[in-house]
Amino acid sequence: MANEARPCPCDLGDRMEYGGLGLEVQIEHIGAYLVKPSAPSDKAIIVIQDIFGWQLPNTRYMADLLADNGYIAVCPDLFVGKEPWSPSNDWSKFQEWIEEKNPTNINKEVDAVLRFLKEKCGAKHIGAVGFCWGGSSTHHLALQYPELKAGVSVYGIVREREDRYDLKFPTLFIFAENDHVIPLDQVSVLEAKLKEKCTVDHQVKIFPGQTHGFVHRKREDINPEDKPQILEARGDMLDWLNKYM
Repeated sequence: MANEARPCPCDLGDRMEYGGLGLEVQIEHIGAYLVKPSAPSDKAIIVIQDIFGWQLPNTRYMADLLADNGYIAVCPDLFVGKEPWSPSNDWSKFQEWIEEKNPTNINKEVDAVLRFLKEKCGAKHIGAVGFCWGGSSTHHLALQYPELKAGVSVYGIVREREDRYDLKFPTLFIFAENDHVIPLDQVSVLEAKLKEKCTVDHQVKIFPGQTHGFVHRKREDINPEDKPQILEARGDMLDWLNKYM
């Protein structure tokens, strides 16, 4: 869900056949995928899943990309054991399914992950990156967790909170021009209101011609026409984190 007021019937896109370089761990009451960089690091990123869950290979690929760039990356199961959405499910049941998976109702799990990163991994600088449902969650964290250093919300926003423009840490928002889930008028309002009300660094970037999910659910190897923008968006994510972490 990229927009908590309008649940998205997301297209899975190009599911990667990818095993991941990390391992699954237990963090208090939730499972998580953890991957560490080759050299010791005190910088960590919480990677937040889309509706297809924490075990989606595409999301683990993004976590591994972060680890390859020097970050401890952890992708927790923020559905807390509940089944993620499957492309084979009946889309007419999606609204019923998503009602119990609010992307802003994650503080208990995020607090557990923060304790784990600080106490078990030695993390001193922590940020967040989220995709779709997780993009909304990342926006939520930007309103709630000033202790985090930076965030990247990839095609996800919070719409219903009065304070939704009062970001507590530098946040990059990445959107696709042809996203039927988050229309450009919503993006324009977000950008204008952030300029008016937000006191921390932020950026809203729209990728022309792209669709929802392009950053992590389009494979650059089989979409050559999209490859430059896929890689640019991922580079923007890394540059933002490197700047503020």
